[in-house]
Amino acid sequence: MPLKMRLARAGSKKRPYYHIVVADARSPRDGRFVESIGSWNPMLPKDAERVTLQEDRVKHWLGEGAQPTDRVLRFLDKAGIVNRPARENLTKGLPGKKAQEREAERKQREEDARAAAEQAAAEKAEGAAE
Repeated sequence: MPLKMRLARAGSKKRPYYHIVVADARSPRDGRFVESIGSWNPMLPKDAERVTLQEDRVKHWLGEGAQPTDRVLRFLDKAGIVNRPARENLTKGLPGKKAQEREAERKQREEDARAAAEQAAAEKAEGAAE
């Protein structure tokens, strides 16, 4: 049974509150879970204690092979339980394929225009020298 550490939403409309649970990966988000190991209240200010964890149970379930989701992994990293590897998306800021093609065409037109201007200036200088 593949286990996940994930968030289960609670709270009312527009007032979210999440339980950090260990659940079967195939069960629904707010459905059946094995154990509740903490909570997260995103409505509290950032300097308040928004996340509570039962560290001994978290370590137990990590030992059993439970995989934390990205958000839960952030909480565990901040608590010093697990080290979250840094992510780098080096291609995120690059333009798309079509935009890259347009940029290449624009540069080619500029080079052609520059070459034509240099050739015209050379012909004009050659004509003036005669």
